[in-house]
Amino acid sequence: MFRAKPDSNSNEATNTMFSKLLFYLVLLPLAYLPIRVLYALSDCIYFLLYHIFGYRKKVVFNNLKESFPEKNDQWIMQTAKKYYRHLADIAVEMVLNLRLQPNKLFARYHITNPKMTVKYFEHGQSVILMSAHYNNWEYMITSLEHQVLHHGVGVGKQLSDKALDKCLNKYRTRYGTEVVFADHVRQTFEYYHKHKVPTAYMMLCDQSPNDIHKCWWTSFLNHDTGVIYGAEYFARKYNIPVLYYDVQKVRRGYYEITFHHITDTPQQTERGEIVEKYVRMLEQTITRQPEYWLWSHRRWKHKRPTSIA
Repeated sequence: MFRAKPDSNSNEATNTMFSKLLFYLVLLPLAYLPIRVLYALSDCIYFLLYHIFGYRKKVVFNNLKESFPEKNDQWIMQTAKKYYRHLADIAVEMVLNLRLQPNKLFARYHITNPKMTVKYFEHGQSVILMSAHYNNWEYMITSLEHQVLHHGVGVGKQLSDKALDKCLNKYRTRYGTEVVFADHVRQTFEYYHKHKVPTAYMMLCDQSPNDIHKCWWTSFLNHDTGVIYGAEYFARKYNIPVLYYDVQKVRRGYYEITFHHITDTPQQTERGEIVEKYVRMLEQTITRQPEYWLWSHRRWKHKRPTSIA
């Protein structure tokens, strides 16, 4: 019997509609719940993730054990529980971020030394801000345009659900920060360089690299690790100063960001020098309070190619 092939356009339209309904009928209304209710919801999410569904428990425990081999099982379990509590908080804070007004957002997420970027702006220089998926990164995307004098650009990875991603980015960028993805990063750097627009590029450099031959291989948290090279590449190409920003959790829902200097003269550095400095700073940040990093990702799924061993 002949069976008609599924209409891909029809399936795509259905998925798009479902994603929009999810966003506008579930996520956005949740954002307007009282904050205390959202954090009560976070407590429930933690219980479900850790105790009921065991969300990626094997990945989390394995990552922690391999990264901190000197720690005992009790420490691993306590850290894992703290991580799942924090992961639940991040989930509700991503929702809360959809409706926070600037004054409320800046009260919860502010830079302790904002003047560190002023000198670059006054000299017409862009700056690359390197960091990781540590503590809350969504607040940085939304607030960057107003945290610094530069035009803010968040360099990110697009969600597989493009319709939901479009809805989220509409609210992420409501205060002026621009979000660009891998296929437009080169054009974005070139455009703002050509038009001499001082730009602050927020780049989270702890994802697993797409190309294991083009990343920088180093030791990180007791692992042989491939680190995305893009931030250093663009810093050296356009001679853009580089800062590391450290995010500390002051208390539940409140964060402080501190800039740290990596280099003002990237074109005078050796290849890999910028990435190495970033990795060492990130390692210190994670070691200080490991529960706030995103441990549920398979970060070490790639192995170093023998051709560059």
